[in-house]
Amino acid sequence: MNSYNKYIEKNSERRFGEATIIGTRISVADVLLWMSNGMTRDEIIEDYPELNTSQINACLAYAADKE
Repeated sequence: MNSYNKYIEKNSERRFGEATIIGTRISVADVLLWMSNGMTRDEIIEDYPELNTSQINACLAYAADKE
């Protein structure tokens, strides 16, 4: 089991089957885009308080695993 599995899911009924953070409609791609545009983890959490550092780190781990 990957370390991100408890935070990331793929559900064909949510966001067209994109990988999302469990319990949200926020996709891994959203988080990666925000970070690539220079947002820090703290800024993302400030804008999206339903997220936490572990979930953001899970997005990075998921992306690294999919390379």
